[in-house]
Amino acid sequence: MINKANIKNRLHLMFFSILIASFLLQGCSDVENDPIDQQRDGNQLIIPPLLEDQNPDPDIVEYKLNVQAGKTEFFPDVMTDSLGYNGNYLGPVLRLRRNQQVDITVTNNLNELTTVHWHGMEISGEDDGGPHQQIQPGDEWKPSFVVNQPAATLWYHPHPHANTGPQVYYGLAGLIYIEDEVSDSLNIPKDYGVNDIPLIIQDRNFDNDGNFIYALNMMGLVPGNTILVNGTVDSYVEVNREQIRLRILNGSNFENFELHLDDGSSFFQIASDGGFLENPVRRDSAFMTPGERVEVIVDFSSVQFEKVVLMAGNSEIVTFYINDSSGEKTEIPEHLTTVQDIPIGTGPNTRLFVLQGMGINGTINGKSYDMARIDEEVKLNETELWVIRNQGGMMMNAGGHSFHVHGTQFQVVSRNGDPPPPYEMGLKDTIFVDTGEEVVIKVRFEYEGIYMYHCHLLEHEDYGMMGQFRVR
Repeated sequence: MINKANIKNRLHLMFFSILIASFLLQGCSDVENDPIDQQRDGNQLIIPPLLEDQNPDPDIVEYKLNVQAGKTEFFPDVMTDSLGYNGNYLGPVLRLRRNQQVDITVTNNLNELTTVHWHGMEISGEDDGGPHQQIQPGDEWKPSFVVNQPAATLWYHPHPHANTGPQVYYGLAGLIYIEDEVSDSLNIPKDYGVNDIPLIIQDRNFDNDGNFIYALNMMGLVPGNTILVNGTVDSYVEVNREQIRLRILNGSNFENFELHLDDGSSFFQIASDGGFLENPVRRDSAFMTPGERVEVIVDFSSVQFEKVVLMAGNSEIVTFYINDSSGEKTEIPEHLTTVQDIPIGTGPNTRLFVLQGMGINGTINGKSYDMARIDEEVKLNETELWVIRNQGGMMMNAGGHSFHVHGTQFQVVSRNGDPPPPYEMGLKDTIFVDTGEEVVIKVRFEYEGIYMYHCHLLEHEDYGMMGQFRVR
């Protein structure tokens, strides 16, 4: 493992040296140093760039994504081999609007095949970017689709069978923002990178030389020793005394996060995977499984502290330094939107998905993934009930699974026979199912094609905890 203590000591030594230099300079200068700047510890949060649209027509967006290898300086003077889209690590934010035509050219500059899956997009199977839409080294892939879903925070990542985990681990992931008339009308924070801040949270394992260690443990998982946020170690961000909107993605390969603020204050969740909730939900913490997104609003307008830390258990995720500027006047509305209920008739078709085993032995309905096999035939535009049951493995504490369905946004009907909590009553594409739990969802597909359902613990997925279904 990388010696984080030594790294922090190096950072603290640099910081101490800067303080001494500032003190000496102050004696021979009339310019006073900002005392708040001297209190900063860590690294300023990287804000992913917004990808430039190549088409001037507002009804058509045209993006170019280059999948590439590079080197990233996560620690001072240490370069780490990494992967990224249009850069060395992670990728830019793709901004889309409802009803907009989207044309994307993806160029694979790696020396291995990849795919790009638009996680959460409701599109045809041929544009979904699953294991079948392979992009060989040096080749291009040109998906084209129309955005036909409400405002939401989605994401994109590779999905090559048996190699998704390593490619995501080394950096292939990015966010997608969809906007619509509803999001336009809400007086919520919208200033990108200022009061509307993306947070891609990942845990990664580094060795003493700063290299990624991608090694599975006995549970078939890859635990990390370092938290990255947008590719930043020990991150902080400066904010005004205003409401701050956080669009959070659990981008880890397997780690769940229970997020909370260190001052004990609550926040309001306004959206889940597929878009806005009907009403904001006050929460003291938010549990997130890999692949899930939440949008929350934190009110820093009257906070009594100069800094507040977003935590996951005892781990610091990102520090917010709160300055004295009042910022923008926004409000958390009592009502956000009307979530369109997925219609369901009498006697809907019901399917059972049993999650069994763990690690390299994980299966769904007793089967390991076979790209040549269709596991389920689903009718177009017919609502079904899917029962997801985590039967566990030989060990009682085999752990929970993150269940993701491609090509749709579903609604949770029940969890262990009880109605879902308010924060799970919006549209979702990824759901945590703990050992012994049973979650019922209603799901409907409006596009044809071959899609995946799988555990989003990426190593479980790579080892075959995945199935595929055909919609027609």
